[in-house]
Amino acid sequence: MPQHPPIRSNPARPSRPDASMSLITNVMDHSLDDGYAEAAARRKAAGESGMPKTVRAKFGLAGGLVLAALVVTLGAAQAREAAPVVAKERQELIDRIDKETAAADALEVTVDKLRDDVSARQRQALRDTGGNPQADLVSMLAGAGEVHGPGVRLVVDDAKEAGTSGGGPRGTSGFSDTGRVRDRDMQRVVNGLWQSGAEAVSVNGQRLTALSAIRAAGAAILVDNKPLVPPYTVLAVGDGKRLSDRFQDSPDGLYLQALKDNYGIRGSISVESDLRLAAAPSVIVRTAQPSTEKGTP
Repeated sequence: MPQHPPIRSNPARPSRPDASMSLITNVMDHSLDDGYAEAAARRKAAGESGMPKTVRAKFGLAGGLVLAALVVTLGAAQAREAAPVVAKERQELIDRIDKETAAADALEVTVDKLRDDVSARQRQALRDTGGNPQADLVSMLAGAGEVHGPGVRLVVDDAKEAGTSGGGPRGTSGFSDTGRVRDRDMQRVVNGLWQSGAEAVSVNGQRLTALSAIRAAGAAILVDNKPLVPPYTVLAVGDGKRLSDRFQDSPDGLYLQALKDNYGIRGSISVESDLRLAAAPSVIVRTAQPSTEKGTP
């Protein structure tokens, strides 16, 4: 029997680990689509014939900087040219304000002198009545004459923390929930003293009359249009002990005590043996007169 040579088999090639992942392998090996590759080649070929992009970008940036510098330079030049004109107009405005302020101050001095003269003539007219007790009483109650005698000193001030919470209007009605004394509060204090038997009253040296008004303007309390600052010292001439007791038991005295207890308003009252209240600056009564012009009812 013929013998055949042994058949040799070639060893099997080892398979690739990613043989079963042909799709992923293809994507990794050919990540750029053919169409994108051709477009990139065309752009590269066109770029080689012209100026590189980086050079064009540098020239564009340089041109932008030159333009910005030109604009800034022109603006600075115009500002330098306009500066003297603006400074001149500003100085003219300041001079005008100073001039008008000086004129207003001079007019105020004149008004004060005339008011003092009128007050002096009024007091002299009252003295010329021959010491009539009724005339003296009218002069005292009207505030036209200086007054001294026993009474009470009442000091009212904002709460301690009111200064740290910032300023606020003093004309809002109601309780002083901000810890600041308001015009309404001072009105009640003064009216309470009158009702308790005070014969003459002043607030921070401002004598009150039947024509006086206590109101607010922003963060200030005005008495006869004169701004006052806290603490507010109220002097009331009268029977000191009796006046103090009656005021503290009155509704207005209890109102002031409620402000102290609930909102920190500070206040103190003391009986004084001798108080001196200056006369009111001016007591002028103005009355309306019916018009006699034709056609007026």
